[in-house]
Amino acid sequence: MPLAAQTADELFRRNIGTPDQFNKQFPPHKVIGNIYYVGSESLSSFLVVTPQGNILINSCFEATVPVIRASVEKLGFKFTDVKILLGSHAHADHMEGDALVKKLTGAQVMAMAEDVPALMKIRPADKPHPLDKTLHDGDQVKLGGTTLVAHLTAGHTRGCTTWTTQATEDGKTYDVVIIGSVGVNPGYKLVNNDEVPGMAGEYMRSFKLLRSLPCDVPLGSHPSMYNLAAKYPLLGKGPNPFIDPAGYKHELDIQEHAFLQRLDEQKKAAGL
Repeated sequence: MPLAAQTADELFRRNIGTPDQFNKQFPPHKVIGNIYYVGSESLSSFLVVTPQGNILINSCFEATVPVIRASVEKLGFKFTDVKILLGSHAHADHMEGDALVKKLTGAQVMAMAEDVPALMKIRPADKPHPLDKTLHDGDQVKLGGTTLVAHLTAGHTRGCTTWTTQATEDGKTYDVVIIGSVGVNPGYKLVNNDEVPGMAGEYMRSFKLLRSLPCDVPLGSHPSMYNLAAKYPLLGKGPNPFIDPAGYKHELDIQEHAFLQRLDEQKKAAGL
């Protein structure tokens, strides 16, 4: 089946991978500039390195934290130098490990306001979820000369967050976009949703926003969202494979196609 015709369920399975991939270390590597990959085979975690300490994006599952720590240290950095912890969205596979990272590093934990209620329910072993600062759409997170901008791309969760920044390589500056998610998980109600009546509209706003962002280097909360497995072997063998503006547009195209297909199915089922 062509990529453009993938269903929402197929994209969901593509993203989450298999259970053994959740906490299996992917070779840690430099993506571009001061951005490094320190996640697993199916869960993305990014380390943004600055002279004043580092920023970690996504703690993943609590069981993934030792994998992330090992990757950070394999790259030659200290895990305790993580000063700020951010996340993509309030699902356990991306932010369950926040409390453990906080305990190990003392990092400030920041999250989008709309995701806080869901985030507070993520309590591994009944540990309270840490939160040091609440963010809002357009807020900037700054450390050591690096600025990350939080974009509310709701739908997948109420506070799903896409992060943008710039990275410099070989004297050139590139726009980097870390997509929070625009996937429609199994069981999501886009129509007649009493808890989130405007869910479909939130997705539509997010697609529009994401398409408006300049992007040279697309990344995502799952490595399959930017085809990491295929790009990694190309590192050091020519141009940086992560510079892929066409790949960004392609990912949005296939995700929006799947979203509209699911929306149409649910509208028909509801007699709309």
